[in-house]
Amino acid sequence: MTLAFIHSRARLGLQAPPVTIEVHLSNGLPGFQLVGLAETTVREARDRVRSALLTCGFDFPDRKIIVNLAPADLPKEGGRFDLPIAIGILVASGQLPAAAVADTEFYGELALSGEIRPIVGEIPLALAAQQAGRALLLPMQNACVARQVPDVLVLGASHLLQVHSHLLAQQPLPPIPALPDTAIPSPLCLSDVKGQQHAKRALEIAASGSHNLLFYGPPGTGKSMLAQRLAGILPPLTFHEALESAAIYSIAALPPAADLRRRPFRQPHHTSSAPALAGGGTMPKPGEISLAHHGVLFLDELPEFQRHVLDALREPLETGLVHISRAGRQAEFPAQFQLVAALNPSPSGHHLDGRASKAEILRYLARISGPLTDRIDLQLEVPLLPAGVLSQQSNGETSEIVASRVLAGRERQLVRQGKPNARLSSSELEQFCPLQSADSAFLEQAVSQLQLSSRSFHKLWKVARTIADLAGDQKIDRPHLLEALSYRAFDKLLRYLRD
Repeated sequence: MTLAFIHSRARLGLQAPPVTIEVHLSNGLPGFQLVGLAETTVREARDRVRSALLTCGFDFPDRKIIVNLAPADLPKEGGRFDLPIAIGILVASGQLPAAAVADTEFYGELALSGEIRPIVGEIPLALAAQQAGRALLLPMQNACVARQVPDVLVLGASHLLQVHSHLLAQQPLPPIPALPDTAIPSPLCLSDVKGQQHAKRALEIAASGSHNLLFYGPPGTGKSMLAQRLAGILPPLTFHEALESAAIYSIAALPPAADLRRRPFRQPHHTSSAPALAGGGTMPKPGEISLAHHGVLFLDELPEFQRHVLDALREPLETGLVHISRAGRQAEFPAQFQLVAALNPSPSGHHLDGRASKAEILRYLARISGPLTDRIDLQLEVPLLPAGVLSQQSNGETSEIVASRVLAGRERQLVRQGKPNARLSSSELEQFCPLQSADSAFLEQAVSQLQLSSRSFHKLWKVARTIADLAGDQKIDRPHLLEALSYRAFDKLLRYLRD
């Protein structure tokens, strides 16, 4: 046989479009031509494949070899096509039977010795192979991760000779080792934070309803400590959510999380660029907001971020998606994250220390746009602790105790509407979380007096519903609305500074 067809896939965001490796041997001057919109790394496969085949003792055809990566208009990059090209040459030259490769997809970068090196993006490949009903042959390091996808046959190999023996039914591939079970409790406990009961209560509400949260206050009051403990009280990821998160880490070439059921926590530095935060690159890659999908994105020292970088968060906060467009290439990444931000209310640290004027403070806080803060549900001050609190022995609730209440509140929301309160639309709010007419009028009056937007009206409504869920109440009452209104302190600070 002088023509072979091998199944593989390219990488396009979180998608894995199919690619057919067509290998044809013909008479003429010996040569190796690779076509099909291949990047430089793919074109270099000619030398890697030839050396690997010769090193392993295979016959390299002394003929004209044409390898086509179809479809021709789909960009291909990376070393993932080395192994399928080598297998295609072996099939086309009669050194492997065509029937042995018909129902398998192949991936892997070849070393000159024939060893198979890992690639990027094994989880999307496994999900695509599952839908196509084919087996998946990957480098062993990738196979360990890809085997988490159910209902797909994953095979792992470390050398080209192992693949050859397996396809000839001479020796099966070695079993894939299991990922180590590293599900250990988080060392960050909420009981480490002394005092700040109001902030801890807000953290619990944010965790239960998946609300965005803003802490502001002088340096050293515990803002960062509180934010870093949010992930430890969130409900664990479902299996589907864990796979989505693992897929994003996979295409970003990052190792999988130690505990796949724990929600991701990302804390980018304030010098991060917009592409680093939202994603980008010539071949679009996910940014920090996508790496925080189904988890927490913590932005410390919020005004120190460039304003256009922060404004890149506005659309993903509403839609849960980020669209990356480049010349000839587009990608869409999920970005359903929970934003937690912390800031000092003054460039000098505190707006009441007298070291900065009101004009300087307003210029400092103006780095955060109004539309962004409008999308943050809970905004509260973390004040300086009274004298004597720091020297007291810690006796606050542990993260485990708070997490049990958070989980109970979240389950009430999932039973009622199938999603956390923060993700309800206005129509779903009216359907699942109705307000009494007197309470609705009270909330509208409060929003008008506080000069808040209609978006803030709905966010206060959602927070009140979460407070009721934590209390186990069936309906929203006036005390729930009053507590929700108490978490709009940042708006009050800005009005005070403008007066």
